[in-house]
Amino acid sequence: MTEIVALFAALAVVTATPVAPPTPGPDTAWQAYEQGRHAEALREYRAAAERGVRLAQFNLAMMLFRGEGQAADPEQALDWLRKAAASNLPQAQYNLGLLYEHGAHVRRSQKEAADWYRRAAEQGHTEAQLALATQYFLGRGVPLDYVAAAHWYRAAAEGGDAAAQYIIASCYEQGTGVAADLHKALEWYIRAGRQGDLAAQIKAQDIARRVGATK
Repeated sequence: MTEIVALFAALAVVTATPVAPPTPGPDTAWQAYEQGRHAEALREYRAAAERGVRLAQFNLAMMLFRGEGQAADPEQALDWLRKAAASNLPQAQYNLGLLYEHGAHVRRSQKEAADWYRRAAEQGHTEAQLALATQYFLGRGVPLDYVAAAHWYRAAAEGGDAAAQYIIASCYEQGTGVAADLHKALEWYIRAGRQGDLAAQIKAQDIARRVGATK
């Protein structure tokens, strides 16, 4: 079962769609991609990638992984993804970490995964923070460290990730990596619940009763 989950996760990585430019304004490559003119978008992303534009390098990599605009070319895609990650693009660093975690197109290495997750996490990339926290929680590629895990789960939770909000709430409830604190647990369960996490809503009701009973 674990292998199946890992396979689907890895497939999700290599079929990720290109990312829209961060600021408004004309971007002919993105417009072409959005309109389904993939060959044109690929040409423009390649030209920009060769000029060193890191977002273009990432988007070119994703298109090559997906086989959009030409036949899929994972080897070339990986090369461009590495360039974008080396240029400090957090999304590229996160995706490269995922590839190493699942062994997709690279030799599987939890240490490499954790290293790339860290680079993205330190730039505030929420998904990378969650992934790095899990590496620490499981002792995978890094020493098992519940304090470090809680730190990164909290960072991802503050970034709005509902799963991280639930986990950090559980950490506060159980005293895992942090001092046990039912009030903080309740706060985070409520925040996760407001994003539609039904389990968090149930936990919030339970913690609220327990907190009330201690007053």
